[in-house]
Amino acid sequence: QAQLAEYGGGLVQSGGSLRLACVASGSILNINEMEWYRQGPGKQRELVAAVASGGSVNYVDSVKGRFTISVDNAKNTGYLQMNSLKPEDTAVYQCSAVLLLDHYGTTWSGWGQGTQVTVSS
Repeated sequence: QAQLAEYGGGLVQSGGSLRLACVASGSILNINEMEWYRQGPGKQRELVAAVASGGSVNYVDSVKGRFTISVDNAKNTGYLQMNSLKPEDTAVYQCSAVLLLDHYGTTWSGWGQGTQVTVSS
């Protein structure tokens, strides 16, 4: 059974940087696609960044130029590099992914447990 787990959250000052990691475990051939979501206090969950199987990436407007999503299939890990952080970036960040499990095309999709990112002013 595949699983996703996020790492790298924490407390950082405004203007600082954090790198979140989403590690896929289990018998996995490839991370086909990955998304990062966040839910701030009193806010709805929003899609922050996504990378598709063809490599195309998309970002919500509020993080463009500051966040970078990437996937390293050699490490079964996806990343969200967050620079120039602002207090409004404070949220629980969760990754979601579609994983390729075998050469027959079997896939698994699921979510990590989330990691807290707090940006102080």
